[in-house]
Amino acid sequence: MPNPLRPDPRRFPLHVHISVMFTFLLLLTGIVLGIFNYRQTTQIILSSSEKLFNRIEQDVRLDLKATYEPIRHLLSLLVLDPATQAPGLEQRLVLLRPFTQALQDNPNLASLYVGYNNGDFFMVRPLRTKALKDLLKAPPAATYQVWSIEHSSNGQSHSQSLFFDPGLTLISRQDNPGDSYDPRTRTWFTNAHNDDDQITTEPYVFFSTHNIGTTLARRSNENAVMGADLTLADLSATLTKHVVTPNTEIVLFDAEGNAIAYPDSRRLLVDDQTTRLIKAADLSPALAALLNDPPPGKRLKAAGHQWIVARSSMQEGGPQGLQLALLVPEDELLVDAYRMRWQGALITLATLLLCLPLGWLTSRVLVKPLRALVQEADAIRSFDFNFPLSRRSPVLEVDQLSVSMARMKDTLASFFQITDSLSAETRFAPLLERVLFETTKIGQAQAGLIYLREGDGDRMEPHGLVINDSAVDLAAYDILGHALDDPHSPAWVRQLAHADNTVSNLGFEQAGDLQKILLALDCPRVHLIGIRLHNRHNETVGLLAFLLADTGNQSDLAKLRPDRIAFLQAVSGAAAVSIESQRLQARQKQLLDAFIQLLAGAIDAKSPYTGGHCQRVPELTLMLAQAAATSQEPAFKGYQPTEDEWEALHIAAWLHDCGKVTTPEYVVDKATKLETLYDRIHEIRTRFEVLKRDAWINYWQAIALGGDEQHLAQLRNAQLAGLDDDFAFVARCNLGSEAMDDADLQRLNSLAQRTWTRTLDDRLGVSWEENRRQARMPAASLPVSEPLLADKQEHLFERPESELIAQDHPLGFKLDVPAHKFNRGELYNLSITRGTLTREERYIINNHIVQTILMLNHLPFPSHLRSVAEIAGGHHEKMDGSGYPKRLRREEMSLPARMMAIADIFEALTAADRPYKKAKTLSEALGIMAFMCRDAHIDPDLFELFIKAQIYLQYARRFLDPAQIDAVDPSSLLVKAGLTV
Repeated sequence: MPNPLRPDPRRFPLHVHISVMFTFLLLLTGIVLGIFNYRQTTQIILSSSEKLFNRIEQDVRLDLKATYEPIRHLLSLLVLDPATQAPGLEQRLVLLRPFTQALQDNPNLASLYVGYNNGDFFMVRPLRTKALKDLLKAPPAATYQVWSIEHSSNGQSHSQSLFFDPGLTLISRQDNPGDSYDPRTRTWFTNAHNDDDQITTEPYVFFSTHNIGTTLARRSNENAVMGADLTLADLSATLTKHVVTPNTEIVLFDAEGNAIAYPDSRRLLVDDQTTRLIKAADLSPALAALLNDPPPGKRLKAAGHQWIVARSSMQEGGPQGLQLALLVPEDELLVDAYRMRWQGALITLATLLLCLPLGWLTSRVLVKPLRALVQEADAIRSFDFNFPLSRRSPVLEVDQLSVSMARMKDTLASFFQITDSLSAETRFAPLLERVLFETTKIGQAQAGLIYLREGDGDRMEPHGLVINDSAVDLAAYDILGHALDDPHSPAWVRQLAHADNTVSNLGFEQAGDLQKILLALDCPRVHLIGIRLHNRHNETVGLLAFLLADTGNQSDLAKLRPDRIAFLQAVSGAAAVSIESQRLQARQKQLLDAFIQLLAGAIDAKSPYTGGHCQRVPELTLMLAQAAATSQEPAFKGYQPTEDEWEALHIAAWLHDCGKVTTPEYVVDKATKLETLYDRIHEIRTRFEVLKRDAWINYWQAIALGGDEQHLAQLRNAQLAGLDDDFAFVARCNLGSEAMDDADLQRLNSLAQRTWTRTLDDRLGVSWEENRRQARMPAASLPVSEPLLADKQEHLFERPESELIAQDHPLGFKLDVPAHKFNRGELYNLSITRGTLTREERYIINNHIVQTILMLNHLPFPSHLRSVAEIAGGHHEKMDGSGYPKRLRREEMSLPARMMAIADIFEALTAADRPYKKAKTLSEALGIMAFMCRDAHIDPDLFELFIKAQIYLQYARRFLDPAQIDAVDPSSLLVKAGLTV
């Protein structure tokens, strides 16, 4: 049976199958032909458009000629009629019949008339529209109007209108009083009178009909000029017939740019009330672009289109003739070319679709093995080594690649199976056992032994032994440790000091401390394969020794082939990396834990009064967490922390107050109300001393002036006693051990009104920063009287903007920030009603939790420690949302965060190292916490667990003074907390 993995020499080379490219060549041919046909068709259409434009121009010329030529002939004939020389209306009416006949034969004629040198005027006008009849006030049956102006011998003019029916019967006559029309003032009269030939005026809008037209005139003799008003309305209809595409622009205009004819003739007038023609450039943006900025060629880009343009001049239509402009959108003109292009593309596509089955059948045979190889490669890339082998290919190169892929997959599968099993192990001891099992299995050895380097020396100590696929106790086999360079070490160990691997054959006598293993294997001789485990820096971290029974068979030597040793070396390298990574990770955890404890110790050492707080809280938190994890109460059944969660809780507990490094210790340790870096009660004592000296001075001065010594002594003693009593009161207020009532506050305010005299400049010898604060107020003239208890401007320290907390802070802080960073006012501080801290100082202390959260959020914790900031930052929150810094409610806090709150409170209540309070006994502390539980300040489930599991007692026995451990009644505490009735 042939080997499916062996290449078959009968396979054909890949170039035999290059014919599959015909499909792509066909597509290329279709594209080239399509582009060629499109270009040729476009060229033909553009060439035809030029001929079309010439034909349109010729048609317009013919239309103009057909409009003007008959009128010219008519005028040439009519000027010869003798009646044009008649002196009066009655004789001139002879012209009525030929004029009306001419008007009937030429519908474009608006009127025929004769003007005379004496100002007489005779005009015949057809009444073709009702609007015109209404304008002229003609009878309904009137068909023609005769407008006559005659002048008498004395120069008086008489204007009248005569209306005739179709049979030229006079219907009515009406005078036109006030008619000032004089033909001699008209352009047509003056131009024709001075010209021997016919003249044509520029086009204009007729006043009476609002039609666009022009006037043709010719001199009849020296005394008369005949004129004809010619309408050009039919020219717009002519242009409409020559619209090439729906958006074609075509216009006829005069030398002034006035539009004379346009397909939409309604747009020729500016509006219905004016007689002004629209400019051709105002009809459309494209026409404006053509007329205002003529292109050099026959293409124009305007109004979002590419246009084919043509422009020509006509001699007819006025003294300077008319001009024709034609613009056709290129995309509309080339619509047939576009259609042919797409038709060509569709034909090419159809041909390609017909040929695709042949190409598909050809490529299917060729591509299928390649596709299978791609899928197999993707599977290997995804570490899926169970993908079936690829099918054989008729292409020689593809078949060879398939065989190589199969061999590579087998090797990688074995390697990754081992490395995956090693990387999956997170504990060190099981990792060593797994390394031994896997490598011994790969080496097909009966026994395997692993040594690891301890410390910085080169001594290798045994750490694991496997015999016949079972882990055994090292102590039972008396396996010794060895130094690599020790001459007393076994030869195979010394060889590995300078080589990555070694192979030896050992008898029972040469086995040394391995003899018991040979006895267990019941084998007198073994092959030993030694592998050096080294890290990324090529430092030896351990040794692997594999013992293979030497039975004398050839198969034993096959296990010692160089390729198998190399594979063992590669696997051992992965094992070495896993071992080193585990050790490094363990050392990093130790370093992190030591650093955390170092930081916590530094915080505690910063203040002699809070020493040990950061070390005791983690212990208490751990006690509570362990009790919750083992509790069967419904509230804690889901709380089963993983190893990572225990680590996060441990770190959070140790770092819960790390923000205190930013808190001044003189604020944390403030034992009296006036204490800062020193207790300012001494300054006030000095002022009282000054006042007492003043009392003595006043006493002696009064005696010197002859006063009554006994009376003065009584007065002096009363003053001194009062000052002593007042200072004793101020000193008592400074302690802050008792709450201040209204009477105390009133007495303080009264004392603050007393004054003492300062004679020295208080701005000398102080820091520049204090000088800056003093500069807010002008310096007083010395000596100056000052209050005994002062609140000065220099006592107010401004808060930097960087310390303000925005309402929409991204971390959700919700703290009321005082306006000033410090208020050192003496009366302000002494008036603190409870404790020793001002509002500003309380904020500074509370702000340590903000700093804790900010500091922890800036640390690059791994994903399993991301909860550290949340746990550590919640121990000052309250279950009802009145805590700080985020005012979280119970449901918004994790269970470990709520544990931290209880641990922090209990430790603070029972701590014996606070300067501002005495340590509470167990019963006192738990009583306070019970009220806090009832007021929804701490978690009720955790407090109940804290009481029932006697966690408080475990903690007290380790950390509290025996005098603090008194009797506790759990039942009454639970009732007081509102947890039972």
